[in-house]
Amino acid sequence: MRKISVLFVMLSLLFSGKKASSQDWPNLLKYQEANAALQTPGSTEQRVVFMGNSITEGWATANPSFFANPNYVNRGIGGQTTPQMLLRFRQDVIDLQPKIVVLLAGTNDIAGNTGPMGLEQIRDNILSMVELAKINNILPIVCSVLPAYDYPWRPGKAPNVKIPKLNALLTSVASEQNVPYLDYFSAMADERNGLPAAYTTDEVHLTKEGYAVMEKLVAAAIAEALEAIAE
Repeated sequence: MRKISVLFVMLSLLFSGKKASSQDWPNLLKYQEANAALQTPGSTEQRVVFMGNSITEGWATANPSFFANPNYVNRGIGGQTTPQMLLRFRQDVIDLQPKIVVLLAGTNDIAGNTGPMGLEQIRDNILSMVELAKINNILPIVCSVLPAYDYPWRPGKAPNVKIPKLNALLTSVASEQNVPYLDYFSAMADERNGLPAAYTTDEVHLTKEGYAVMEKLVAAAIAEALEAIAE
């Protein structure tokens, strides 16, 4: 009996350790080392953190030269939803002390990546990140969710209908909070409320041409935001 008990305890410890390591639901470990290595910005440094999902994370791979800008910090994680981003917002945004955070989130919530999410719930999570940014003297740029006709990994969620509705809510958030709103959707949507073939690899993720459209828009939004901060 003693041998069985010892074996049970050893197995319990082994599996509890595996369970614990798998419970990093917001993926706090992903950028932990990179964050620690990032120096505190100087008084004149204009750091910008890009917070998002695979659209943001993949940006650095599709066009590395964009993030060669030493002021730009990419903190995108593929597949993430707004509750996950909200949980890591302090360590991956606030603690990095940027002037600006570019918030691009919500499409994975509509896809149901971490369970059912209503549009108002998505809006509220983004609003919470906006409020956290503002109280820490960081100017948030609220981005529209990009067009998507359908999700290849979870079809039938009607993102071409839901995304415009979510973007209307996000427009209101930006207006009510008096922060910039960056409308990627209008510049990138086709007649289906999806992405044109030249901009996408799978109806959701972007080609270099798609990122080029975003880069022009976000660069202008950042420049305008920095001017506002300086006033």
